[in-house]
Amino acid sequence: MNQGEPGQDDDPAGDPAERKMRFLFALRSRGVTDARVLTAMERVDRGLFVKGVFAARAYEDMPLPIACGQTISQPSVVGLMTQALNISPRDTVLEVGTGSGYQAAILSELARRVYTVDRYRRLTHEAAELFRQMKLNNITTITADGSHGLPDQAPFDRILVTAAAEDPPGPLLAQLKPGGIMVLPVGQSDAVQSLIKVTRTERGFDYEELRPVRFVPLVEGLGSE
Repeated sequence: MNQGEPGQDDDPAGDPAERKMRFLFALRSRGVTDARVLTAMERVDRGLFVKGVFAARAYEDMPLPIACGQTISQPSVVGLMTQALNISPRDTVLEVGTGSGYQAAILSELARRVYTVDRYRRLTHEAAELFRQMKLNNITTITADGSHGLPDQAPFDRILVTAAAEDPPGPLLAQLKPGGIMVLPVGQSDAVQSLIKVTRTERGFDYEELRPVRFVPLVEGLGSE
């Protein structure tokens, strides 16, 4: 649900092969270099997750509005966050903030199992239906307060948070396996945020700042829609 800078692709229509080539080139030029991540993003059609008047802009490297006042993240930021997780094929991943479902679909190409949580029932229902149509059978979609994680399914090898908190939420840190990685935006306002990589070690947690970002805030409780 990132709100980053606009992309440069000003011809979203046209030949699908050329469009895909431009899409992947934009990802690489912005630092997404992991071959597995690029392959996953090539397989998952972002156009399936963008509806209405913004559908024609689905292949630009920019965030776009979706229902419930949320956004579908800028593809290059999706790629960089996924790359930072360093997912292995045996990993179980928790995503906090389902949104359109685009990020979870990419995670499903890389991990053994994905649990994705959102506070808006409308978003989880629409995403779950898309996953069913795409035959992505390793995603479990749940309507819940994601700031508390999923204690019944914990611990997780990887955790991805697609909304910004002032600090990494304690319940999510507690649900991370030793050696596990969590990637999330952290910041006290929607104008000043940093993407953080947290690695759980035997001694505690190591923190690495990756880049400036801009995400919607992480809100406790369930949404009204």
